[in-house]
Amino acid sequence: MNDSTVQLRDKGVLTLPVGLRRKYNLKPGDVFEIVELGDGAFMLSPRPSQLAALGDKVAEVLGQTGLSTEDLLRALDEERERYYIDHYAGQAP
Repeated sequence: MNDSTVQLRDKGVLTLPVGLRRKYNLKPGDVFEIVELGDGAFMLSPRPSQLAALGDKVAEVLGQTGLSTEDLLRALDEERERYYIDHYAGQAP
């Protein structure tokens, strides 16, 4: 098998050549979108993790506002405490 072929195995598993996995930094668990090109052709396109994309957004906002990770965690703790008091305070467990 060379870098331009893949093999379909049992249960629909595709084996990508190691050269492609290294070149594109593909890891087990990566998710791909299938783009149908027509005439029986399709393309696999890596789909970025939504968690990673959200993390990038948070980092961008923190950088723009000058807040630190500690500031963010402190604010989350304060909000969690307010939520608990508003929704659960005085209730029996």
